[in-house]
Amino acid sequence: MDTLVCIKQVPHPDHFGQITLDPVTKAIRRDGVPLVMNPVDRNAVEAALQVRERFPGKVTVLTMGPLQSREALEEALAMGADEGILLCDRAFAGADAYATALTVAAAIKKFCPFNLVLCGSETVDSGTRMVGPMLAEFLDVPYATNVRAMEFTGDATCLVEANLDNGCMKVELRLPALITVNKAINEPRIPDVMGIIQVAGKKLSTYRAEDLGLPAEKLGLAGSPTRVAGVWEFKKDRRSEVLQGSPKHVSSDAVARLREWGGL
Repeated sequence: MDTLVCIKQVPHPDHFGQITLDPVTKAIRRDGVPLVMNPVDRNAVEAALQVRERFPGKVTVLTMGPLQSREALEEALAMGADEGILLCDRAFAGADAYATALTVAAAIKKFCPFNLVLCGSETVDSGTRMVGPMLAEFLDVPYATNVRAMEFTGDATCLVEANLDNGCMKVELRLPALITVNKAINEPRIPDVMGIIQVAGKKLSTYRAEDLGLPAEKLGLAGSPTRVAGVWEFKKDRRSEVLQGSPKHVSSDAVARLREWGGL
């Protein structure tokens, strides 16, 4: 069973306070901010490795981004993935969820035969949760999102448990299929020394826009039907105060302050 994992390199969540936005392009400025593999994408890689432990096959990891995105692929290869694919071209820059899914789908169709595609449920830098479902539509395969558990009920069927707002649902998918996973599905392994050493001997291919056969107007910012219309700073203009003490004291003090401020 050949499994493909789509991953993304994102700003480190611990350094979000350093992120700024370009006032002209309205894109995130990543200069000086440490970059890591999107956290839940590591769960997707782990899920793929566990699939390979049960069924013979290959695990391929794919990402779209600048050359530095190789670092995320190399981490996945150190975890145990067999090969990596980087989609890297200035023509891909500024892609929204739709253009990203379209580009990745074109690469998969051309270079990545698969039985199963795995993605993280969302990325920490955008959180749209749209790329996975859109990718499934472009690949014309069934899909399930926000999956917290999965098991194979046969060589060509997979039973998944997906989180809902107030519960969960179980869905059986016929392969080939696409699944987006959340962090509850597993605990990602940490690459060991041998895994890191073996990265140098694994295949890591890079493809440009011309390799995909898509027209330029379908790629990047030009092919994105959604744009960031404006960026502004949120300024809190409401008065706030933290009250301390026993519940009885705090409640009576809160009523007194609200009367003083004209809230009651």
